[in-house]
Amino acid sequence: MEVRTTRFGVIDIAEDRVITFTKGILGFPDKSRYCLLEPGEDALFFWLQSLEDPSLAFVVTDPTFFVEEFSVPIRAEQMTDLGLEKLDDAQVFVIVNKVDEQLTGNLQGPLVINTISKGGEQMVLADKRWTTRHPLVKVGDAPQVQSA
Repeated sequence: MEVRTTRFGVIDIAEDRVITFTKGILGFPDKSRYCLLEPGEDALFFWLQSLEDPSLAFVVTDPTFFVEEFSVPIRAEQMTDLGLEKLDDAQVFVIVNKVDEQLTGNLQGPLVINTISKGGEQMVLADKRWTTRHPLVKVGDAPQVQSA
């Protein structure tokens, strides 16, 4: 399918790459269909591009690349809502912002995606350790990624 974007022009994605956030993303409740654009094979940052609004895209990352101890507690009803049979089928991303010379991640509002069904939901965590502007890396620093 063809996706129109203001940043990348028209791109072609497979139908099975569409991620549906039935409740939308905070601040964008009426936008539910997105695709994840990977700029390269070893990329740490991705674009979550709206399929409904060519100008709406978020930079996202896997927060554990930068905050190893970060995890999202997913309750049984949330697993049901997402259609998750097991936690291994979930992928977590956070929305990234640039604040001065720092890239920050919204660790208080992670995006949880079912990698099988491609359903997603933005969770809101009550854990006070995580903020909406949690420092990830300084701009210009080479991130230190640990291999698994």
